[in-house]
Amino acid sequence: MKAEQLRKSILQLAIQGKLVPQDPADEPASVLLERIRAEKQHLIKEGKIKKDKGDSVIFKGDDNCYYEKIGSEVKNITDEIPFDIPDSWIWSRIRECYDIRNGFTPLRTDESFWNNGTIPWFTVEDIRSQGKEILETKQYITEKAITADRIVPANSFLLCCTASIGTYAQTRIELTTNQQFNALTVKDLYRNLLSDDYLFGIGDYFSNLLHVAAGKTTFEFVSVKKLGSFLIPIPPKAEQERIVAEIEKFEPLIAEYNKLEQQATKLDSEIYDKLKKSILQYAIQGKLVPQDSNDEPAAVLLERIRAEKKAQLGKKYVESYIYKGDDNCYYEKVGSKTKNITEEIPFDIPDSWEWARVDTLFQHNTGKALNSANTKGNYREYITTSNLYWNYFKLDSLKKMLFTDEEVDKCSLKNGDLLVCEGGDIGRAAIWNYDIPMCIQNHIHRLRAYSAVETKFYYCVLYLYKQSGIIGGKGIGIQGLSTKALGRIIFPVPPLAEQKRIIEQINVIFSKLKDEI
Repeated sequence: MKAEQLRKSILQLAIQGKLVPQDPADEPASVLLERIRAEKQHLIKEGKIKKDKGDSVIFKGDDNCYYEKIGSEVKNITDEIPFDIPDSWIWSRIRECYDIRNGFTPLRTDESFWNNGTIPWFTVEDIRSQGKEILETKQYITEKAITADRIVPANSFLLCCTASIGTYAQTRIELTTNQQFNALTVKDLYRNLLSDDYLFGIGDYFSNLLHVAAGKTTFEFVSVKKLGSFLIPIPPKAEQERIVAEIEKFEPLIAEYNKLEQQATKLDSEIYDKLKKSILQYAIQGKLVPQDSNDEPAAVLLERIRAEKKAQLGKKYVESYIYKGDDNCYYEKVGSKTKNITEEIPFDIPDSWEWARVDTLFQHNTGKALNSANTKGNYREYITTSNLYWNYFKLDSLKKMLFTDEEVDKCSLKNGDLLVCEGGDIGRAAIWNYDIPMCIQNHIHRLRAYSAVETKFYYCVLYLYKQSGIIGGKGIGIQGLSTKALGRIIFPVPPLAEQKRIIEQINVIFSKLKDEI
């Protein structure tokens, strides 16, 4: 059980009368309520208070159904009652027992409302700065800004009914609030029935009610009328105090539980990240799936790639390949020049694998730079680094710029292209798996294989290189990934059939981990 679930369970027990035992010595809430109503009728007759046509009396009939009497009308409200309560408890509408004051914000441009103010003015920021028991406020207003009936008595319950809806607090001082909050104060007649701290103790109950009520509207807002109609379960006053005290005992336990839970979540995340990294490390080092001697060798795949590259580049083509010498060192031959590159090789690979530069495997280039002076071409949508994330794209806010036919050929995308961020989070990559027309801006590299390869394998290599610091860290260690720097990155090259088996296995593993790479 999580900390939040524990909190909800304790609250549920509390409001159903199951958190603390009932005491037969407690006067039932229904008996006290009858005395209060009798006193109320007496005061009405003496003219000391006015009769409220909306006065509500909720009672349980002999048929075990709940009824509400308002004036001379009686209505079955059994469907509104959310759960059973002990016989010594009652149900009541909030408006019956509590005065509800709506807050407001004085005109900011009128300095006489704010300068040298002495009346505390409460907002949600006061909860964020000091917690849910309010002893002071950050802002104050003047007496000119407010009428006496706006002053909220100490120990009132403050409930946010819009914006930060469901947020609540208990004020220990007289104050007034902004319009986000309604203040609930026990009516004088009901002080023998209700503890000042009861609402605060079960505050999450009302927070949940607000979220349910607000969820039925387009704008999150619960009116004073709606709030006043909420039902509240009322135990005997002595039991209310026992419930609040018991809930307070659990708070340190829940806080500690929550702390341990956060630590465990962080630990789980760290373990998971290490596991993910280890799986990919095995994959690109040839340890995730076994080698198959029947596979076409990687050297043959590379010859086919070079042949395709030569056909595309013609006279611009320069022969380039990496090989392992008899001295177990790695060499790179480019044209007629040969160089020892052993220090560039990041790890060992199986004998059936090869090494190759990105330049050898992929034709790559960046897109078009924004240029306000450019007036040629047709408007086309394009993506930049703000649209490109690890393994996915955000395409809900695309922009357009002019592209000529020549620029479209260089900057447009095909399904299967591997895209890599040149700046920002350099090296961040995703595969374009769409058949919609799209171009790229100059902060993105487009990698398109010269001949068929398993592009997702190379996406995984990039991901691991980034996580390991080979890209943008201690390896290349540059703030931007230029076309030249990208082209010189060395990739392991397994046989094509093995590339496919590796990706299939990665997909199986990560599907079990409920993730995607």
